[in-house]
Amino acid sequence: MVQIGSDIFKQNTLQIAKKLLGKVLVRKIGGKEYRYRITETESYLHPKDLANHANKGRTKRTEPMFNKAGVLYIYLIYGMYYCLNFVTGEKDHPEAVLIRAVEPLFETKSYPVGPGRLCRELKIDKKLNNKTLGGSIGLWVEDDGFKIKPGGIGKSARRGVAYAGEYANKPWRFYLENSKFIS
Repeated sequence: MVQIGSDIFKQNTLQIAKKLLGKVLVRKIGGKEYRYRITETESYLHPKDLANHANKGRTKRTEPMFNKAGVLYIYLIYGMYYCLNFVTGEKDHPEAVLIRAVEPLFETKSYPVGPGRLCRELKIDKKLNNKTLGGSIGLWVEDDGFKIKPGGIGKSARRGVAYAGEYANKPWRFYLENSKFIS
């Protein structure tokens, strides 16, 4: 397994969202490592994207999105669920990829499908907000050589962003075709 460096997150956000599919999200909790295959992502682009939290500018909440590529943007939805995003692109140009679902690569009865369940299962909360992805915080991404077959990536409109006007139907959600671990 090869840990992915922050350079991958400097690329085009839509491409990163696709490249993350099939990669392994690793969470270290209590000295033990848990591995999950990333099965679903969503892209949040430039500030004109009305679903992008930074579309109204820089705020205390959105500050991590203006940081460097590879920083985590974690926010609370519905007052009870956290969502995990990787900041992408150039500093001061707020874009991110939301991790929507993963497949556990170990025996478990719990399936973290959906961004809120994912964060709850992986014990991801605001303590990791604005931190750089990596081993020092106990959360990183690895490439284990998993290959996606041609045509194996599906795309659709993002979920839960009907308020985003013309951006609501942009096909910026990506997922592994035939995976039962998507929302």
